[in-house]
Amino acid sequence: MKEKRKGMLLVISGPSGAGKGTLVSRLLDKDPTFCFSVSVTTRERRENEIEDVHYHFISDEEYDKLLAEDAFIEHASVHGHRYGTLKNEVYERMERGQNVLLDIDPQGAKTVMAKEKECVSVFILPPSYHDLKVRLHTRNTENEEEIQRRLNNAKGEIQQMNKYRYLIVNDDLELAFDQLMAVVRAEKQNSVRYIPEIEE
Repeated sequence: MKEKRKGMLLVISGPSGAGKGTLVSRLLDKDPTFCFSVSVTTRERRENEIEDVHYHFISDEEYDKLLAEDAFIEHASVHGHRYGTLKNEVYERMERGQNVLLDIDPQGAKTVMAKEKECVSVFILPPSYHDLKVRLHTRNTENEEEIQRRLNNAKGEIQQMNKYRYLIVNDDLELAFDQLMAVVRAEKQNSVRYIPEIEE
């Protein structure tokens, strides 16, 4: 039997502090068929972040140039910073049959889901707003004003969860990861991207 696979576009989204990053890292470690699409951003690089691994950190001028060239599959201003996903990062890889993972904010996810009807969208939820607040304080990457802004944004983002194909509550990391892997395994067999050829 021969088989052909088209690349999957997996969109993972959710409010800041829901644990998307941890789940994304584990998925990329566990499943070598996935590659991570590195977004561009105009925000400052955090201490633990690596250029061209976590983001392409660019200036506002460079961002404006990419915008004028229609280089983004999606772009958004989030928490006072600008982010975008480059078309060539996504489409070239999918053409080669690679699965592409986008870890993007709900605003950007909405744009991708509208354009890419076959994308697999997963929204990661915190078990409570209290947990979200604790997680944002624990990671020590934002000041108090930024944390408050992210918490306020989270309420509106969570109200949009029914726009996604799958929902995962990240209360227990192992369980949440198992659920994410179950989604991935099922979607790999979806007839929109899996084409087996049965011989005579």
